[in-house]
Amino acid sequence: MKTYLYPTPAEWATLLERPSLQLNNITNTVQTIMQAVKAFGDAKLFEYTQQFDGVAITNLKVTDQEFIDADLLVDDSLKLAIQTAIKNITTFHAKQQTTIEKIETMPGVECWRKAVGIDKVGLYIPGGTAPLFSTLLMLAIPAKIAGCKEIIVTTPPQKNGNIHPAILFAAKELGINTIFKVGGVQAIAALTYGTESINKVYKIFGPGNQYVTMAKQLALQDGVAIDMPAGPSEVCVWATKDCNTSFVAADLLSQAEHGIDSQVILVTTQEAILADIKNHIQTQLALLPRAAIATVALENSKYFVVENDKEAAELINEYAPEHLIITGEHATTLAESITNAGSIFLGNFSAESIGDYASGTNHTLPTNGYAKMYSGVSVDSFVKKITYQKISNIGLQNIASTVITMAEAEGLQAHANALKIRL
Repeated sequence: MKTYLYPTPAEWATLLERPSLQLNNITNTVQTIMQAVKAFGDAKLFEYTQQFDGVAITNLKVTDQEFIDADLLVDDSLKLAIQTAIKNITTFHAKQQTTIEKIETMPGVECWRKAVGIDKVGLYIPGGTAPLFSTLLMLAIPAKIAGCKEIIVTTPPQKNGNIHPAILFAAKELGINTIFKVGGVQAIAALTYGTESINKVYKIFGPGNQYVTMAKQLALQDGVAIDMPAGPSEVCVWATKDCNTSFVAADLLSQAEHGIDSQVILVTTQEAILADIKNHIQTQLALLPRAAIATVALENSKYFVVENDKEAAELINEYAPEHLIITGEHATTLAESITNAGSIFLGNFSAESIGDYASGTNHTLPTNGYAKMYSGVSVDSFVKKITYQKISNIGLQNIASTVITMAEAEGLQAHANALKIRL
């Protein structure tokens, strides 16, 4: 990690730049794959799964027997952990449902808004270096609560041609049985255009590598909505003077092990704390099974020592992290100064890993600075809001002159006439 001692605010924007995604360099490759799947459907899905994943599969859709077999391969402790996470995530997200409230804006003029689940959604669950069954929970639970009628899951197969059993167990627990063994760009293409086996959806959710990110952007251009712009995962820790430095080191490493393009940021006002955290990182890093991945990620990561808490908050808001941990007993107060973050973890015991899996909040969050204008995934992400209005005869009499005057001022006589004819 690179260390910056007391940088000036004028330097922050440059110092906080993320490792750039070279999306322009892969656009042609991604477009070629997308168009091939659009033209040739399932045949290309089989071909690309063999080419990119090194797996020759014989069926795209997971069968009932595969769900049964997977159940036998998941140990009871993991089953219980997944069930506990499902309970917590469901409890948190269920409270996000809104009730219909009818508002009478003037006598006889009644307006309201109703949330309606998006009919068809696609959930992309990465396989890659780790099977992210937790991501299935984070996407499928709010989709179910929102009332989406068709939920299609795509995820790359393992080398044995099967989906990781934990993913299938989690899906079964959630009542999801439409899962396809396809990953990468070809999965996004299938969800975008549809194939013989996979139905086209209206909105695509889920993280992925730079190829998947590019594919989702192309899907958006072709009229399929996406959850949010995505980039590599990231965490920022605001280490206060009363932090536990070994905890901070562990939190930084927990994000660094995600992938070589992950980024971790440390912000503190204490140089002595910084030195202690560095020592803990080296000690803990040596013991990690994914140490090689974390080591590369740390090369893209940065330590900042700033003058005071005000500067720390301003620097963090400029960075707009996906995850923000604020340590110490005054974390809740300090958090009031933060306006740009995907999800905030307060105090020495609020490990970011807890939010990744089981606290109840969603771990699908805006990265790459998009926390300045995007929220994380929620039930709202899976619904669209329809507004209604009902005008009685009395309401028409009350509002007509206002509408007629405004319409005629804009030169839209037919608009005005639609009121006059009713009068």
